[in-house]
Amino acid sequence: MSSLDPTDFWSPTFDIETLQDGTILMQQSDPLPDHLPTLADYLDKWADATPDHPWIARRDKGKEWRKITYSDARDAARRIGASLLAMGLGPDRPLLILSGNSLEHALLGAACFYVGIPYAPVSPAYSLVSKDHAKLKDIAALLRPGAVFAEDGDAFAPAIASIAQPGMATISVEGQNTISFEALQEAEPDAAVSARAGVTADTVVKYLFTSGSTGSPKAVINTNGMICAMQAMVRDCYRFVEKRPPVVLDWAPWNHTAAGNKVSYLVMTNGGTYYIDDGKPAAGKFDETLRNLRDVACTWYFNIPLGWDILVEELENDPDLAATFFSQLGMMFYAGAGMAQHTWDRLRAVAQKTTGREVLLATSLGATETAPFALACTDVQEFSGNVGVPAAGLSMKLVPNGGKLELRLKGPTITPGYYGDPAKTAEAFDEDGYYCMGDALRPADPADLTKGFFFDGRVAENFKLTTGTWVAVGAVRAALVDAMDGLVRDAVITGENEGELGALLVPSEKARNMSSADLTVALGDKLSSAARTATGSASRVKRAIVLTSEPSFDRGEITEKGSLNQRAMRKNHADTISALYAGQGDVILV
Repeated sequence: MSSLDPTDFWSPTFDIETLQDGTILMQQSDPLPDHLPTLADYLDKWADATPDHPWIARRDKGKEWRKITYSDARDAARRIGASLLAMGLGPDRPLLILSGNSLEHALLGAACFYVGIPYAPVSPAYSLVSKDHAKLKDIAALLRPGAVFAEDGDAFAPAIASIAQPGMATISVEGQNTISFEALQEAEPDAAVSARAGVTADTVVKYLFTSGSTGSPKAVINTNGMICAMQAMVRDCYRFVEKRPPVVLDWAPWNHTAAGNKVSYLVMTNGGTYYIDDGKPAAGKFDETLRNLRDVACTWYFNIPLGWDILVEELENDPDLAATFFSQLGMMFYAGAGMAQHTWDRLRAVAQKTTGREVLLATSLGATETAPFALACTDVQEFSGNVGVPAAGLSMKLVPNGGKLELRLKGPTITPGYYGDPAKTAEAFDEDGYYCMGDALRPADPADLTKGFFFDGRVAENFKLTTGTWVAVGAVRAALVDAMDGLVRDAVITGENEGELGALLVPSEKARNMSSADLTVALGDKLSSAARTATGSASRVKRAIVLTSEPSFDRGEITEKGSLNQRAMRKNHADTISALYAGQGDVILV
């Protein structure tokens, strides 16, 4: 079996300093490579260099791929941009995009960055799942959009009505009392070409909203300079993307920074092709992903751990699918949660069986405020979880905090702040101008920090037991879910001001199909087995209870990505937690 091609990835060296108080400063010795200053520069570059190469594609009503070339994309961006300018949109009147990934969404985004109109893609859940549209109302009140877009204007009509403002236009592909998306492309492009000349690295591209799980979502400012510097870091790290145009099939939502910034602009800034996947790792949706993967050989593939759990089964059982999947693949990437070790092992094994070589399986760490690329791992690992080392151009500070090392970052990819919220902006940065991530890291090798780091939980989620021992909630949660062997979709770790750890368990579909008695026995066995291998009270969960209701989006218990907010869940389920420690109800004890 051959190893990775060393020219496909970086080989960074570092300058590392440990201060008297234990704070660690770490940055790459080499500077960030040169790059173009704006996204419009990259669209122009590839429209001129490879005009007929497809930029983005989506199946037309589930049938054949409809592809938009770089030349057509620039022409559409200019015409749509001119229409938006004529409607009065600009730096103080952004575009709000309510619906999910689509060709129209992509072209509107390109039009906006081409002429200097900020846009804000927001989670469709704020419109379609939320009952009161409270977060959407807060977003609209903050941004005061000049127009909103929804692919299906009728489906989003109640949400749009809830945020209606004087002079706000509604654009849709189909829908009553809306401006037709097609009509936007009828404008002459002259005004857009003129506006393009004023777009700089400091021009705002978009506002991306944090989940707002503990209040109103914050609008993270994303400038051209941030995003283009971030993509320069990505190219420096994953050097195979410059050897051949990247090909990506992706379902993840563009209102989130991972897909909306890292993956989509990875494709565009390197002249590649982005295939929109209308499937996803959910009941009744993954067959569409498999259909697309049989059709598209990716050079880069991303999924959340749940998606990899499903996909690895298919790759093992379908050699033809595996052959197509790995034929051009430069790496497998996961994010959003920790990957179970058994999934990690199986993916590496099927990759090696199919290709006879090592295919990098890795993750990274970043945030909406970091554009998001920040730390990345490119060394082959035997175990999942290493988030890597800081990218070129970033200075990383690790500050001792509650027995952990708190992560802070400074560099050209860090947001200038939160739109309209100077107080939150000031809170986000320390006295030296470092953005405070709120994450803790643990060195893979304390004697050699260049070996990378493991995520060590959110600082705000961690708590102490009555013994005074700190609990790293993220690590405990990941280990517990892994130990439950598919019976649990997620877990809330409890025990603050208690003597031992407990958990509120969110059952999986597999668990819901079991009888209550059988599930209790199975969970008890798994919990006892996990407790026997735990290293101490801060990692040993000794009691649990299965939640009978789904986490609530409107109550801030889950984000649009489906991840749990631990503190919100503990607050909202205080009575259940009291019963858990009082031994009342269906408590499972070790």
